[in-house]
Amino acid sequence: MKVFFDGGYRPATGMETAVVVRGRAYVRQGLGPGSSLEAEWRALIDAVRIATELCLSDPVFVGDALAVIQPAGGTCSRPGASARYLELLGSTGCRPDTLRLRHIKRSQNLAGIALARLHDR
Repeated sequence: MKVFFDGGYRPATGMETAVVVRGRAYVRQGLGPGSSLEAEWRALIDAVRIATELCLSDPVFVGDALAVIQPAGGTCSRPGASARYLELLGSTGCRPDTLRLRHIKRSQNLAGIALARLHDR
């Protein structure tokens, strides 16, 4: 089961995240100040929590932010600032070393499309 995730930051509204599973979008807005990178991490953490709540077996987390996917997937030799987010990811109850992550183009990310549609209205 694919679980799409994306995060963003808008100066007027702050951070926002979207997760798309089984055609349903889970969107959180107004998450306060931060950065685009922090929003991407929060989106992955939201995706893991939602997948757990939905009792998905063996989900594949799909996103367009290599800066999150590489350290979360253990393919980044120097996680640096990502260490804090890896700890938060671990607090969801999942083991980050078992996450299945896949990178896709931004134009293919259903969660990113859901966020963009919010602002097209």
